[in-house]
Amino acid sequence: MPFTRAATPMNNNEPRGTELTYTPPATAKRYLEGSEIFQSMFEQAGLCMAMLDGALCLREANTDFLTQFDRKPQDSYGRPFLALLHPTVRRFIDGELASLRTGERDRVHTQIIAVRRDGALLFGDLIAVSVVKSSGEFDSILVLVSHTSRVGKAQAIVQRGMLLTPMDAKILEGVAAGLSTTKLAVALHMSRGGVEYRVTSLMRKFKALNRTELVSKAYSMSLLGTESWPPAVHPAYVEV
Repeated sequence: MPFTRAATPMNNNEPRGTELTYTPPATAKRYLEGSEIFQSMFEQAGLCMAMLDGALCLREANTDFLTQFDRKPQDSYGRPFLALLHPTVRRFIDGELASLRTGERDRVHTQIIAVRRDGALLFGDLIAVSVVKSSGEFDSILVLVSHTSRVGKAQAIVQRGMLLTPMDAKILEGVAAGLSTTKLAVALHMSRGGVEYRVTSLMRKFKALNRTELVSKAYSMSLLGTESWPPAVHPAYVEV
């Protein structure tokens, strides 16, 4: 079975949750639908799974998925998957899933913010793989969502309106990479005064005394990921 589950913390300051890890087989583009393996995974308790058609609409979902998203088949099937997500992440997720549909990629793994019917925000990991027919033609997209958390600093960021503008995100990334005001000004085609103004605004927004504390808080709130260099603000926290 290529899917495993492991208990890991959502971040250093949040309760432990369930993380989904996908280990792709020799080829991730497999015709799964209709096979015993596929049906077994789809019915397995604890895995939030759904199938999307070429228009990224919900074709089918298992009980765990519908429960986690607080949805019913009659009001979900045929509905765009993106409509279940927070507006701040829709464009990014649309691009990720589109790359599966076009064959550019056969697997994506990213974070999502979903919205339940009661308005509660859900944070979790999404893994999606392309599914092809026996003829090799694209058929659908298999989506797996880890058990999500409705509690944590990330939710507070969205609720308090602490999403960053694209320019502020670039400023924060530059500060986290250790760039000086002069280098940031050159890279972003801004004046030194403009850079300093935005850095000061970010420090005030995050209640940070200096640049070091600003970066530290950004990491602790999961705005910046530790898996890449130079640092990058996750698209979920950037205004669109």
